[in-house]
Amino acid sequence: MTLRPDLAIIADHVDPGSRVLDIGCGDGALMAALRDSKRVDARGLEIDAGNVALAMSRGLSVIQGDADTDLAGYPDDSFDYAILSQTLQTARAPDVVLDHLLRIGQRAFVSFPNFAQWRVRLSLLWGGRMPVTAQLPERWYDTPNIHHLTIDDFREYLKHRGIVVEGSWFLSGDKRTADALANLLAQHAVFLLRRAGTNDRLSG
Repeated sequence: MTLRPDLAIIADHVDPGSRVLDIGCGDGALMAALRDSKRVDARGLEIDAGNVALAMSRGLSVIQGDADTDLAGYPDDSFDYAILSQTLQTARAPDVVLDHLLRIGQRAFVSFPNFAQWRVRLSLLWGGRMPVTAQLPERWYDTPNIHHLTIDDFREYLKHRGIVVEGSWFLSGDKRTADALANLLAQHAVFLLRRAGTNDRLSG
């Protein structure tokens, strides 16, 4: 099974034997890959009933739920990793979801589409309408994306909140792009995050 490029990066950087919560897990492709290749204890939360059924048919532990309302019940530090892939921009309160992500998991992976990528900019500049591209195929009235963010927006948010970035990867299709030009060139971003500890605050 070939994983989506952002999911492949996440899978490569999850430690074997970890406990993982995949929020917005879709059909469970990442969870299945982690279970089969790294013996990960993976649990999933997914809003779409059809995807929940597909994930469960793979023998995965997935429940139907909404990231905006159902994360508060998870205990602090109950997972080694909390994962939110291509879901942040669809959340009603992405800042609250991120807070829960970093509370539930000792580390958190977040991936999202970059709305500042050059094709999106050109589409809006020359067409004068909300972009419809390969990475953003929905039209303005049927898109699930309600919070359009860029890589630089996300970096600024992390800096403001004192969240530590342990890793970041930027993709155009399945190819990596340079960090310095990521906001212009990358279609998708992947971040590995953790809460700041005492040593981080002292060194800062």
